[in-house]
Amino acid sequence: MDFNVKKLASDAGVFFTRAVQYTEEKLGQAEKTELDAHLENLIARADCTKNWTEKIFRQTEVLLQPNPSARIEEFFYEKLDRKIPSRITNAELLGQYMQDAAKDFGPGTPYGSTLITVGEFQRRLGGAEREFLQTAAINFLTPLRNFLEGDWKTISKERRLLENRRLDLDICKARLKKAKIAEAKAAVSFSSFITIIPSPQNCGKGLFAECEGDWCQAAPDFQETRPRNYVLSASASALWSEEVDKAEHELRVAQTEFDRQAEVTRLLLEGISSTHVSICSAYTGEMHTSFISSFQYEYTEDAEVNHLRCLHEFVEAQAVYYAQCHRTMQDLQKELSSANGDTFPNAFTVNASTSGVSAGPSPLPSATLPGASPPSRPPNPSNALESNTLKIEEVKPPATGTRKAKVLYDYDAADTSELSLLADELITVYTVPGMDPDWLIGERGNQKGKVPVTYLELLS
Repeated sequence: MDFNVKKLASDAGVFFTRAVQYTEEKLGQAEKTELDAHLENLIARADCTKNWTEKIFRQTEVLLQPNPSARIEEFFYEKLDRKIPSRITNAELLGQYMQDAAKDFGPGTPYGSTLITVGEFQRRLGGAEREFLQTAAINFLTPLRNFLEGDWKTISKERRLLENRRLDLDICKARLKKAKIAEAKAAVSFSSFITIIPSPQNCGKGLFAECEGDWCQAAPDFQETRPRNYVLSASASALWSEEVDKAEHELRVAQTEFDRQAEVTRLLLEGISSTHVSICSAYTGEMHTSFISSFQYEYTEDAEVNHLRCLHEFVEAQAVYYAQCHRTMQDLQKELSSANGDTFPNAFTVNASTSGVSAGPSPLPSATLPGASPPSRPPNPSNALESNTLKIEEVKPPATGTRKAKVLYDYDAADTSELSLLADELITVYTVPGMDPDWLIGERGNQKGKVPVTYLELLS
């Protein structure tokens, strides 16, 4: 291991001077170079983007994998750069249990055959969920993770380097200021020792000649009589002049490095793509002005634009997943209805058989929205078979399939086959084969009659 003591001592000295400068700035004892308003705005915006991206990323992880132990396990697999093992979904596990139970109950029994059918559809739901989790992880979680662990770390590194360059610049400014003050004091001290020396023209014998005149007697040899402090003052003045020149040179160098690093940081914060981030990071500290000028015009990709595209892909994956689940459940309802609809009728089977397959969830009836006006009265069934054969007094509730419903609005019966309703009351509802899907049979005590579905809120 190459252990350079001089470099270690130099780094320690730089760290100490920066720490002193930082402390004095916090205490208000030193001046601080402020960044321009545009760069400050970019930094604030970048911090906001990072904070919200981190929160969205964490909550999306919880949404896709609610089990914290599983999330911790996946985290360690990622850090160890190992493939995450495939994990069965809860719906797939439920479907497997149902099919295993059907073997014990008997596949030929009604319950066993139904378990087999429902279990198969549960496994389909589990497969759709697995596909959704994989798509969401690739198209949404991975880009967010790459931003937090890649681009943001590069930006943070360049921001720390910019802060160090700013501290070095302020240190050079303070050093130059102190050097100029000391130089001025040394100049004043030196001028106080300057003595008016007689000119050789004062007498004909020269400057240091021994003559009888009072003036020549008062001017002995200057080299022998000048004070010691004069020599020290002259040396100090010359030293401080050199120190001022050195401090000015260091200030120019520090200002150049600070400006260059500020430009690099600004480019990163304005939305450098991941490829350009790598180039810029590798070239940090040696990037020339010509490279920066050409770098500005290269294609850049803003992080928010990238995140917006990923968000659209995430929503698309959700829409596909929920649409697939909706179609699967409708197919299951149809299959159960065709298998034993006469034995176990229910409102959902009839509604599912008459409603079309849509790409999203069914919209709520307007009657269920708060503050909405009562819906219009549904048309009376025009089915001749129903009007001729369905007699309310002869309708019997099924053994299973009845549900409780809350009345949303008052309803006045149009004829004796309908049941009048009062808002907020609870009634029992069910359907019978061949009945119009917009109507249900409602019971309240000994009263019985048809009620419109749009005036009800079905309860579980």
